[in-house]
Amino acid sequence: MGRTRPTKISRWRWRRNPLRRRSDAVEAWIVLIAWALATVGGAIAGAVAAQGTENALTRSRAERREVSAVLLETAPADVVDMTTGAICSRVRAQVRWTDGNGIVRTDSATVRAGTKSGTTVPVWTDGHGRLVPAPMGSAEARARAMLTGAGACVCGGLVILAAGRVVRRRVEHRATERWGEEWAQVGPRWGRRTG
Repeated sequence: MGRTRPTKISRWRWRRNPLRRRSDAVEAWIVLIAWALATVGGAIAGAVAAQGTENALTRSRAERREVSAVLLETAPADVVDMTTGAICSRVRAQVRWTDGNGIVRTDSATVRAGTKSGTTVPVWTDGHGRLVPAPMGSAEARARAMLTGAGACVCGGLVILAAGRVVRRRVEHRATERWGEEWAQVGPRWGRRTG
């Protein structure tokens, strides 16, 4: 005995037929609008997030300055990372430098392991003379901006699709309630015998 396959009618909500309810067409429009808004809105959110990230990273690079500092102590050579067991190539050590206002400052900076005391090392400072990490390169900043934009695009699109899904569920729930009300009126008549 052969198996019968259910017939799939594509785009049935868009076709004219006597069984299509008004709510079916409304649901179809909600899905269409939600996908269109998710596509456009996600792209806009991604572009805005990418541009904002790139602008912030560009400002950060512009504010940082490389200065020469003198190492005040010999940096430890054989420091082992406790989590991985690997020997660290960069360690923290005390350095001294003069900021843009002529003030001599001292702080702990990351330097190459085993560097001798008195060696000049490059460090990065912000506009207030504080030590900061080295800025990202332009390629790395561009990659981060693109990843941020892609994440915002996906998240923005998903939020819009989720909102469309909620609206569609409410329309579907209301249509089911109406169908129940109509059935309550028509159903008892079907039980009567005719002629």
